[in-house]
Amino acid sequence: MDSQEKALTEEQVAEQNVETNVVENTENAESTEIAEEAQAAESVEVAEEAEVIERKQYDSKKEVLERVREIAHSEEAPQKDEVDYLKTVFYKLHIAEREAALKEYIDGGGDPEQYQITPDPDEEAFKAEMGVIKEKRQKLFREQEQEKQDNLEKKLAIIEKIKTMITSPEEANKSYKDFKALQDEWKEIKNVPAEKANELWRNYQLYVEQFYDLLKLNSEAREYDFKKNLEAKTKLCEAAEKLADETDVISAFHQLQKLHQEYRETGPVARELREEIWNRFKTASTVINKRHQQHFEDLRAKEEENLAKKTALCEKVEAIAAEENKGSGDWERHTKEIIELQAEWKTIGFAPQKMNVKIFERFRAACDDFFGRKAEHFRSLKDTFKENADKKRALIEKAKALQDSTDWKSTGDKLINLQKEWKTIGMVPKKLGDQLWEEFLGACNKFFEARNAAGANTRSDERENLEKKRSIIEQLKAAAEEAGDGLQEKVQQLVEQYQAVGHVPFKEKDKLYEEYHAVLDKLYKELNISVAKRRLSKFKDTIKQVAERGENALDNERARLMRQYEQLKQEVQTYENNLGFLNASSKKGNSLIDEMNRKVQKLKDEVQLVREKIKAIDAENREK
Repeated sequence: MDSQEKALTEEQVAEQNVETNVVENTENAESTEIAEEAQAAESVEVAEEAEVIERKQYDSKKEVLERVREIAHSEEAPQKDEVDYLKTVFYKLHIAEREAALKEYIDGGGDPEQYQITPDPDEEAFKAEMGVIKEKRQKLFREQEQEKQDNLEKKLAIIEKIKTMITSPEEANKSYKDFKALQDEWKEIKNVPAEKANELWRNYQLYVEQFYDLLKLNSEAREYDFKKNLEAKTKLCEAAEKLADETDVISAFHQLQKLHQEYRETGPVARELREEIWNRFKTASTVINKRHQQHFEDLRAKEEENLAKKTALCEKVEAIAAEENKGSGDWERHTKEIIELQAEWKTIGFAPQKMNVKIFERFRAACDDFFGRKAEHFRSLKDTFKENADKKRALIEKAKALQDSTDWKSTGDKLINLQKEWKTIGMVPKKLGDQLWEEFLGACNKFFEARNAAGANTRSDERENLEKKRSIIEQLKAAAEEAGDGLQEKVQQLVEQYQAVGHVPFKEKDKLYEEYHAVLDKLYKELNISVAKRRLSKFKDTIKQVAERGENALDNERARLMRQYEQLKQEVQTYENNLGFLNASSKKGNSLIDEMNRKVQKLKDEVQLVREKIKAIDAENREK
């Protein structure tokens, strides 16, 4: 065999060896992946196949389960890439359903800590069928390995037969038909153990070349053999060249491997054509190999880009988790941000296989840290919420006990204080808080509505009383312009009528009070002067009658008046001292001071009258 064919042989054997190793590694990894199925269910990050193959789209777990059952219970050989794809799709749908159920529970007011995951019968059925597929694949793997071992034994036996032919050079031409039969048999035998492939192929080619060296066919037979081999290799070149138009890069690569296998197993061509046909086949192979290589370089670049995106999301989640949460509002805002990042994560494809699990574990750890601390925060709030709810219920009971009261002023103040106390109580869950507030407000409103209804009648009475008192004041003003002996009695009657009238509107009370006492003060001042004059005149008329009673009668009367005079002066001093202690800063204080001032003035008028009486007695004594 020429150097080009040897190079092709070694290259294709190496490629077969790599491809076989990949298959074996994949088979060995299957048990590990199935054992880690629980972790796949949580992360929904199953390792991606190196090949990008268009897959059927599944919209429900039922559809996936039907396909898994079909693979498990049919004669169909399970394909690892399809099985892994079905596993990935099933758990994505499973996780989506579980997250939707949790969200619906929380939105309905449920406690996240009390949420129980409901067993999924579809998942149990899926795991059972996957177990059947695993056993089926393991059985198939064992059968394939045994077949490879049997193929190895068969090919070793063929090599031994060719070696025997080489030991009899004189029989080479006679053994040619047997040699060709052995070559045909060799082609029919397929895969052998990967670790034996290179050595087996080198030994086979070595003894085939040695046989050809010994072969002394006539030129016609030899030329015919070369011609048939050239036709076969030309067709292989054409098939390889046509693969350049294949849109599926992966499929083209695998088809090329089969063409390489056939090229290796096709005999030599005429020496002058060997390099030409080899270069043609090699050129066509190079096109497919470069496309295949470029495809995986693009895939790796995309995976690196995905890794960068996922790393950025990890940093964002870690930054959010590190932020301080001062209240429930912060927790909810950060929760929304992290959920948005989780949704974005799901839109990003796989990272490089070595980093895919690690980057997901980093992302999940940051999310778990945040949600774990959030759960602890709200767990600690539960006791506070319960305590606050109990306090509000206690206020509700107090409000209900007062809602039917007719003590408008006192009860109104109590309910207002209860409302102020309500505002000092901390938060409770919104749904419960709204319910408690409605109950509390209902009790308060019942009282205030009743009070407002009763107050409407009271305000009407007060307005009527206001009109009555204003009428009396007008009569007092008119009396102030009159004179006569009956004035005092008339004023006294009007005062009694005024005092008998009930309350007036609060806003009018002070103004009315000032107007009433202003006219009353004027009247009393005038009445006191006229009364004092009449009393003094009457007293002077009785002095002579007193003197006629006896020698000491006037002295005794003077002594009595002096005692009355001192007593009145003492009362005036007492009132004036008390006035000094009164606080006139309030309207009530002013009213009291005014009243006391009137009493003091009345006492002073009385003192003056007594003094005039004493002077009258002294004048009478001087006349004697």
